[in-house]
Amino acid sequence: MSEKHVVVQGATVKCKFSVEPKLDKLKVKTQNKHYANDKDAEKKLIATDKEIGQTLEKNTFGKCKMQPNGSGDYLPCKATITKWSGFYDKVTLSNKGKILLEDSKATCPIGGPDCITVDKHGQKAEPGKQNAKKAKPQVSNQINPLVDTAKFQESLEESDSICK
Repeated sequence: MSEKHVVVQGATVKCKFSVEPKLDKLKVKTQNKHYANDKDAEKKLIATDKEIGQTLEKNTFGKCKMQPNGSGDYLPCKATITKWSGFYDKVTLSNKGKILLEDSKATCPIGGPDCITVDKHGQKAEPGKQNAKKAKPQVSNQINPLVDTAKFQESLEESDSICK
């Protein structure tokens, strides 16, 4: 899984057959126990290869190039995922699903294999206490001169020793 992000609830996906490149958001419906990149463990459910069917927020990518209506236009997309490929198969979650990665692809019965790709994996950086402890005061003070990083790090270490 080297250097690939895990796909989570709210990840955006796109279809290569969308007339106007529209995105839709992935909804995790098959499990509610496993979270990634969410310090409060309440928003970022991990997506798995079990996210099959209509598992997108709007279930459409606009008009579909694979569905011409005969008058030069296209019928609307009705996104339905039938299978995923490129998932991480070394870990199985409680729903018997394999973890989706940022380069995983989905199959749609109209667009065919791997026509749906992940645009953004859905994770966001949330700096924590460890990030503050490891920050270089010289660099941090140049970025934000209003905060004395060295004093801030000292206070973090004091609070850690009090908690022990």
